[in-house]
Amino acid sequence: MVLSVFGTVFGFLTSFAPNLLKFWQDKRDKDHELKVMELQMQAQAQGHMERLEEINAEADIAESKALYQSAQVTLSGVSWVDATLTFLNSSVRPIITYSFFGVYTWVKAEQYAVANDISKVWTAEDMAIFCTIISFWFGSRSMRYYFGKKS
Repeated sequence: MVLSVFGTVFGFLTSFAPNLLKFWQDKRDKDHELKVMELQMQAQAQGHMERLEEINAEADIAESKALYQSAQVTLSGVSWVDATLTFLNSSVRPIITYSFFGVYTWVKAEQYAVANDISKVWTAEDMAIFCTIISFWFGSRSMRYYFGKKS
């Protein structure tokens, strides 16, 4: 009799086993689908970020091209005018540098004429200015040479 009751209860409980297994499998499937969807959303977000970076890079390139294009000299057909415009367009920074050195030399010469002592005229600040300008020009040349060889 105990065995019959046990068999009945066991049979009744085990009849729910397939439904429990289905429920458990369904829950795992849904969890898996959620994880897959999250990964897809992350991949899409990453793709959008990469596309945004690509758009920004393209905009930077377009801006650089526009700047270089606007700096081009429009030739007039008159050779001396074209030569003068090309020279002036390509020599803005050197002319500014030469002008600065000219004015700087003049000011220092006037200071020396007044003070008659080079140690009062040529200070550490003067050396810093001089070294900065010289290192800019020769450093710029060196970097252009170095990176030009690499590319």
